[in-house]
Amino acid sequence: MSTALLKELYEELGSSIRGDIYARDEPGFEDYSTIFNGNVKSISKAVAVPLDASDISKIVLFCNKHGLSPSIKAGGYGTAGWAIGGDIIVDLSKIVGVDIEPPNADGSYTSLKDSVLPNNKGKEGVFAAPSGKRRRQEDVDLRRYDQASQAVATFLRGPGPVPVGLQGGPPPNVRRRVEVTQAPPVVGWRQISSGSDTTTSSSPRSIFDGTGNSGGSSPSSTIASSPSPGNGTESPRPSAPPLRASDPFGYLKKDNPICAPASVTQASYPSLSMHRSWIPSPTLFGNHPLPPGQLALAAPVHPHAYVTFGAGMRQKEIDTYTAQHKLEARYSNGSGEGVPYHVPFSAHPVGSSIMILGGFGFLSRLRGLSIDNLVEVEMVLADGRIVIVNEEEYPDLWWAIRGAGPALGIATRYKAKAYPVPVVFAGNLIYRFNRATAPSLIKHFRDCVKGAPRELYANVLLTAGPAGKDSLVVVQMCYVGTREQGQEYLAAISSWDGEQCLLNEVDEKSFLHQQDSVAQVLRGKAGRQWFIRSALITSLPDDLINETVINFADTPVGCTWLFELAGGAIIDFEDTCVPKSQREASFTIAALHQWEMDVDDDRCVESAEEWIADTLKPVHQGGPFPSFLGRHEPPERVKACFGSNWERLCEIKELYDPNNLFKNSFWPLNAEGEAVEAYTHEPPTP
Repeated sequence: MSTALLKELYEELGSSIRGDIYARDEPGFEDYSTIFNGNVKSISKAVAVPLDASDISKIVLFCNKHGLSPSIKAGGYGTAGWAIGGDIIVDLSKIVGVDIEPPNADGSYTSLKDSVLPNNKGKEGVFAAPSGKRRRQEDVDLRRYDQASQAVATFLRGPGPVPVGLQGGPPPNVRRRVEVTQAPPVVGWRQISSGSDTTTSSSPRSIFDGTGNSGGSSPSSTIASSPSPGNGTESPRPSAPPLRASDPFGYLKKDNPICAPASVTQASYPSLSMHRSWIPSPTLFGNHPLPPGQLALAAPVHPHAYVTFGAGMRQKEIDTYTAQHKLEARYSNGSGEGVPYHVPFSAHPVGSSIMILGGFGFLSRLRGLSIDNLVEVEMVLADGRIVIVNEEEYPDLWWAIRGAGPALGIATRYKAKAYPVPVVFAGNLIYRFNRATAPSLIKHFRDCVKGAPRELYANVLLTAGPAGKDSLVVVQMCYVGTREQGQEYLAAISSWDGEQCLLNEVDEKSFLHQQDSVAQVLRGKAGRQWFIRSALITSLPDDLINETVINFADTPVGCTWLFELAGGAIIDFEDTCVPKSQREASFTIAALHQWEMDVDDDRCVESAEEWIADTLKPVHQGGPFPSFLGRHEPPERVKACFGSNWERLCEIKELYDPNNLFKNSFWPLNAEGEAVEAYTHEPPTP
């Protein structure tokens, strides 16, 4: 049981910083001590809400003086609860501000030393710092994901009015128009199809007929109808051509032109001759619709830009800002509004600490992890020093914070590279989960993405429920380029004909809206119980796929198992504490489980642990990327994240935080360097 901070200590801390302080028994404490995972209870004594690095330095000195431990809350999902596990929660939500700048003529950038400090007025891009209650409401607003795809939103939600606040949607050129003609039947249990390789289901089928238009009359999304199980018949499907294992995209070559199967209706795409390497060659820029014949080609002037942001910024806010503040481009028609640039973040929702923990997302195979695109950090160390860390200043710390940053200091401002992303060809292929055919689909996906170009991100996920709805298999792809460049990969992936595709809405989209796509399919909600386990694997053999599907069929509602294609540019970077062995993994795997607070089902945790630790153990490549570490992680799994770099990382930890001030993090050792159980540096369960 925790107690509030002593009055004299409260007054001492309050008089030393410009930001606000909330004692445990004060109104406002709850607003700052609540996190995404409802299964975590804060026992902190107070919350401090600093305005800048100077405030944080004083908080650190205060904690050192009185033997208190800080925990850092930076606005991400934080399911492990480390953010609210300390005696003093340091909430960074008021260290805001974001700006984008092109590189100087010599490729250099403006150092954080010379940048405008957060909460200083008179600079575009500096946001007003909200109150705690308003910040919580902003979190709710940011976790609305229908703008990723109206077609997916309608498919998952079913027919009926769009909830208040969700009517916005993407710009017209990426908006899906779906006309639902029949409501899905509702039953009281999660449905799982089983049986032969046909699509016969044991549950009533949902029938959707939909069309979507992009520009002219060409369909851009498809919701396929499924027959009722009662009729016992199905329309015949054309056979898909066999894929050659050595080159899964080989059948798309000019000497062997084969279209996607008719079982999944694809868009009719206009031809536009463009280079395969789309940056910096001219690219179709599709943020606004143009009349036929007036498509403009845009060539970004700068190969990359630099984005500066405060540690209190949520990544979706940063993506929105850079999408709105485009940089100049050269146009074939002589004019245009510019091209949006984006930092290689994880998909929404994450907080700023992704920049020092890993960060795997849609751009990672093309540009590397988030940590690989960091160029400078302002950080407060365990002794209260405020330092700028980069390749030349504190090089040992620079190596260590990119992957293990939260265990070494408090990052207050970041500067990272951003890249031009005019348009992506992206979306979802959704199938009903059938334990008889799901292995075939996953194997097909695996074979298709083998040898894929770096521009292609792809995942396949199994998601259970919700109650009364069929479980689903969802294939997501994101080609960083235009429709013409990406459609051949869509044709390959969608050529599987083992089940009817319920929805195919892959099309050109803005990257900003694509960032919401994973969260949209997960249908995650704050306040639920959450449990995450992840792994990196070297391969995905048939027997493990078969066992995965069998095990998943018995998971509770709310469980999602995810396979993401790794590799690409991730293996190009070796100057961080995330070792080469981890970077060479073929897939990153995650079990993302959520369930209501009043549900007590051991399978919600046990099924994730068994799948990751037992089923996939033969192909493990060490531990996960550090950004995927979750609650109750054994020390061995944490150490495995850093592989052969662990010993050097411990030496740097001893140098910069010898007393383990930043113990409220993933760090699995105490101040004496001994391994400790997770519960010793995590807050309890309610």
